[in-house]
Amino acid sequence: MGGNEWTQTGPYQPDLKAAFVQTRAETLARDNHGFEGRSVEELWRDPAWHEYIFTGGTATVLDFPSMIDATDRSDGPFMRPLTDEEIRTWSPDGRPTHEEWNEALASGRLDYPDVQGNCTVLYKNGEPAGIGYWGVTTD
Repeated sequence: MGGNEWTQTGPYQPDLKAAFVQTRAETLARDNHGFEGRSVEELWRDPAWHEYIFTGGTATVLDFPSMIDATDRSDGPFMRPLTDEEIRTWSPDGRPTHEEWNEALASGRLDYPDVQGNCTVLYKNGEPAGIGYWGVTTD
């Protein structure tokens, strides 16, 4: 039995790691999943949080303790940005819109990753407008 596919968007920042940190903090502020009064970093040091994440997760960016480099192929619960080459396989101009991203995921041209999350910058009128995050919850 597999996990559930999910998507989420967050604000754009040129530094994708900073954008990821911001999106996690905003997501936790909206729903702390019963872990009141802790930062994301504190949660990832709590074995109870690990149990919560690895037996179903939040279906959000909170399911990942950190972001790795786009070329890093480490296994684990990490958020990984797509490489330019990976983006161009489903968005030939390399500037995917929110609509292109949704369509690529729905059609299977863009995969939902196992164990990891992925992210990419999303564009509107040729300018960065947000970041799309997606993954599969653990089961």
